[in-house]
Amino acid sequence: MKIRALLLAVVLGGSLLSVPAQAATQLSVGVAYDIGGRGDKSFNDASAAGLDKAQKQFDFNLEAVVTDGTSADREKRIRSLITKSCNPIIAIGAGYASTLQALSVEFPNTHFAIINDASVAALNVTSVIFANTQGAYLAGFSAAQVSKTGKVAMIANPEQADIYKDGFSAGVFASKKKVIPIVKYVSGSYSAATNQVIDAGADVLFVATQGSDSEVFKVIVARNAKKKGSNIGLINVEPDQYITVTSATKKFLIASVVKRVDKAIYDIIALSAAKKQYLDILDADAGIYGRRYGITGGGIEFTIRSKELSALSGSINIAAATAEKIPA
Repeated sequence: MKIRALLLAVVLGGSLLSVPAQAATQLSVGVAYDIGGRGDKSFNDASAAGLDKAQKQFDFNLEAVVTDGTSADREKRIRSLITKSCNPIIAIGAGYASTLQALSVEFPNTHFAIINDASVAALNVTSVIFANTQGAYLAGFSAAQVSKTGKVAMIANPEQADIYKDGFSAGVFASKKKVIPIVKYVSGSYSAATNQVIDAGADVLFVATQGSDSEVFKVIVARNAKKKGSNIGLINVEPDQYITVTSATKKFLIASVVKRVDKAIYDIIALSAAKKQYLDILDADAGIYGRRYGITGGGIEFTIRSKELSALSGSINIAAATAEKIPA
């Protein structure tokens, strides 16, 4: 079950820039995948899903490249797309930020877009980011609803302190349950961090970091095998994380915060076909423009995976009304 925006929510209009009309030529879209390309079960695959949908709707040529992750190779890949007259060029992941910062100046008539980053200050770069705090709020609210021990935890990176405070922790307290939120900032082993919050009494874990959840999930499965009574559950973020779930372990994954990267990719291509681009102000002082996707409009969804939480979907929908108002 997916918790989207409220049924009566109005999709707020964003700022659009009309791109000067050019000779009638077929749209050529360039995509620079991050390391691994398609099949990574993360941002590359989510982006590919949006591309596939767009190809069924619009007539355009597609050129795709995959980087090995080095700065030199990222620049080489983007330049190869420019040489092929791709416009727009969509870069998947923050790893391309420094490359686009330089090339956007060198090629001012090329429209670039970067997924999951808002650091490139250029009018011809569309930065696409997601309202992580809104998703964390729903994770905290939902975790508190089903906790049996009265303690829930968020595993995060140190730079995600605001997401914990304004999102996860706020969601826990909004549940009006006698539940204590815990945060563990990871700088080393995810396994150690997972064991520490479980040892502290947490029985629902929200993992906000990017990458594989396999370490965390492996600990949860092992601890549940030894545990009597209710299970320890996980709430993850897609496509930031990838995880292998079997029929025996899927019951431990209770919900997912889903960033609709596929929707963002589709929207960028749809606007390009109409010779437009997103120009919402993301950071006025820095001069960063693009689009922040949140609950309103379906840019962030909350997918319920447990029967217990499914029975509380009405309460979570109400919580979404509060979450969508949280500034990212």
